[in-house]
Amino acid sequence: MAGSAAGRVLGDRTAGLFFAAVVVSGFGSSAMSLAAGIWVKSLTGSDSLAALALFSVWLPVLFGPVLGALADRLPRKPLLVGANVVMAVLLTTLTAVDSAGRVWILFAVLMAYGTSSALMDSAESALVAGAVDAGLLGDFNGLRMTANEGMKLVAPLTGAALFTRFGGASVALLDAASFALAAGLYGLLRVRRAAPATAGGAAGGWSAGVRQVWGSPVLRPLVLAGSVTMLCAGLNGATLYAVVDRVLGHSPAYAGVLSMAQGVGSVAVGLLAGPLLRRLPERVFTAAGIAVFGAAVGLRAVPCDAVALVACGLIGAGLPCVLIAAMTAVQRETPDALLGRTAAAAGTLMFAPNAVALALGAGLVALVDVTVLVVLVGAVALACAAVLVTGRRRVPAGPLPSSAQA
Repeated sequence: MAGSAAGRVLGDRTAGLFFAAVVVSGFGSSAMSLAAGIWVKSLTGSDSLAALALFSVWLPVLFGPVLGALADRLPRKPLLVGANVVMAVLLTTLTAVDSAGRVWILFAVLMAYGTSSALMDSAESALVAGAVDAGLLGDFNGLRMTANEGMKLVAPLTGAALFTRFGGASVALLDAASFALAAGLYGLLRVRRAAPATAGGAAGGWSAGVRQVWGSPVLRPLVLAGSVTMLCAGLNGATLYAVVDRVLGHSPAYAGVLSMAQGVGSVAVGLLAGPLLRRLPERVFTAAGIAVFGAAVGLRAVPCDAVALVACGLIGAGLPCVLIAAMTAVQRETPDALLGRTAAAAGTLMFAPNAVALALGAGLVALVDVTVLVVLVGAVALACAAVLVTGRRRVPAGPLPSSAQA
């Protein structure tokens, strides 16, 4: 990899530490994300409650712009260290979850999990933009996606195996250890650029990030496409255990196998994202990824293990494209003083529909045939890809919705 863009990115000490922290925390997070759903399903027997476990993680994304404002006001390195330490402590409380009556503790910790993730993502995006050359941001974000999603190759199966052998508490302690180690790695960072001064960084309040996204002809179409895609991803995610049970006829732990297949796809696209973004227009790259994702979601209606594995691999390859393109554009187009809020605003606009869809999907899987549901979701994603790639190159920056101008 020497001499390549990836090699130049990883050759930077700050980038290397970032990747080490992503790998460590990503392993624990991937293991816990799957185990949480299995844990709830095992204690309650409910597919809907298992889907709500994922919703609990995504719900705090709705408050992303406010959390992003904190990332612009506070020193970013101490913020990353502190948030990881707090989560390491909170995860140890899950050792008390041993019955359906104590599942609420798991949901509360998962909400804290989602809050810290939104806060840390904003701080990380801002630090990365100052540490990595603008021309290599696509490579960095692709490699970051590879490191994070690559954990799905081993972490979900590890989490499922630990859960099966020792119970959910063992997975929670593994995740706590990963947060503690990540805190140490972030502590070793040499921050090249200090956090924005309070006076300048506070200009415009928390809504400044929303205005930055909405008013940009580059960011706006990418983020809106991301919103629709993540809505579809949330509905698709809510069907996971129903597909495993009703379509494929397996136990909940089989979800770990499907997550591993999705990780393979994400690793592949992460490695290719940087070069592809330099050769293709952002909209073409993004639309192609959304189209692959949509077609693969529809394939999940087929009651065949081989097809299900291929479909999950394609979902893993297609879904990250819009996220990589949008966040790279945010880092490239946004002034440093607004980066935390803009990254959080883009994250909220893209991921809030995912949270809503997870909650909606938790109800739909109990009412609608899951094979019909995944086909409809795939069709919506394909329509989104068609609109994006055939739309105008530049979208006029219309007025910000009144609800966001506060």
